[in-house]
Amino acid sequence: MIWKTEWKKLLWIVGIFLLLFYLPVGIPRFDNAVFEALYLVKWYAEEHVLLCLVPAFFIAGAIAVFVSQESVMKYLGPTANKAIAYGVSSVSGTILAVCSCTVLPLFSGIYRMGAGLGPATAFLYSGPAINVLAIVLTARVLGMEIGIARAVGAVVFSVVIGLAMHFIYRKEEVEKAKAAMNMPEPEVKRALWKNIIYFASMIVILVFANWGKPVETSGFWYVLYGYKWIITGASAVLFAAVLVLWFELKWWKVLIAVAPVAALAITVPSQPILAFSAGAIGLSVITSIDKGETGGWFASTWDFAKQILPLLLFGVLIAGFLLGRPGKEGVIPNEWVAWAVGGNSLGANFFAALSGAFMYFATLTEVPIVQGLIGSGMGKGPALALLLAGPALSLPSMLVIKSVIGWKKTIVYVTLVVIMATITGMIFGALF
Repeated sequence: MIWKTEWKKLLWIVGIFLLLFYLPVGIPRFDNAVFEALYLVKWYAEEHVLLCLVPAFFIAGAIAVFVSQESVMKYLGPTANKAIAYGVSSVSGTILAVCSCTVLPLFSGIYRMGAGLGPATAFLYSGPAINVLAIVLTARVLGMEIGIARAVGAVVFSVVIGLAMHFIYRKEEVEKAKAAMNMPEPEVKRALWKNIIYFASMIVILVFANWGKPVETSGFWYVLYGYKWIITGASAVLFAAVLVLWFELKWWKVLIAVAPVAALAITVPSQPILAFSAGAIGLSVITSIDKGETGGWFASTWDFAKQILPLLLFGVLIAGFLLGRPGKEGVIPNEWVAWAVGGNSLGANFFAALSGAFMYFATLTEVPIVQGLIGSGMGKGPALALLLAGPALSLPSMLVIKSVIGWKKTIVYVTLVVIMATITGMIFGALF
């Protein structure tokens, strides 16, 4: 009887003991892979948690609280006009210059609010894939033909993948559609234009706080980069005014939260992340203690953070151990990857798409990585396959997507991305 109830615990103990007993500590590649995992998760925490994920969590929380379920169902739900739903979802990346992890809170927010699986997954793919800056950089560094192919492929992929997910799970979508038909008209608390300004100010903060330095040292994008924190700060001021005027936050509370931000921005202008961090903390404090609707906003934001952040950090840790940081090696040697993606065979394109799907790419980093692989012998077809699969997926993002839509739908989604990237890479490689 004791064996029947305790055997699982015993197996776990034995398994963990054997793992620790045979842990290959002292072997250079293993030790280096451990350090790479720690370096990558440290870099991710420094570069992406504050500037990318924190604003994304607040936007996702705002979607859940201030955007009615009826509105989401009307424009993105199963009964929505397909042209509008997929049109909006498929070009969202032109506005949101985010990576595969930063888009997750936004995807989770609209899906929880009733968006159809098709439009939601189209948005999930397009958010990081159709990044205007990344596509421009791709065309400049890797060539115009691969830049155009990436842009066209990303838009087409988002629509096709969304439609495929809708078709595969159409029975569930029918149930959603029936529920949507019985929903009453949403109660409007504030004018639509006010909500648009509210969300637009947060999106501008998200986009410009993460605006990367262009390769060129002149031109429009370089000049705009010089004003990134001025634009971010101006948007933050507008955002604070919106909270006071339309969301009933006390002006003196907002002023207390803004004071440290202004002080840090003036005294330490070379470290804008300090002011940004102070703003995030201040916003969290004043909304968390509010008993009105902004209190519900913070509660929803915190729910997203608790669900998503641990999975992301764990996934980044594993990705760093296996593949290392850009330009560095994990437990898998880089030459293995370069060898596997040479030429334009089915295997090379599939391996490029599959490995890209599991690697983590910060926004814009995929271009120099692919440039290095091409220099090591990577074919143009596999290069495009990696560009179409890599930025839109990663091991950390898969863990979070699973927590939102389940393993089955996640596996189907990843499979669709990998297969389509493989086929597109082969066609492109044959043509060019």
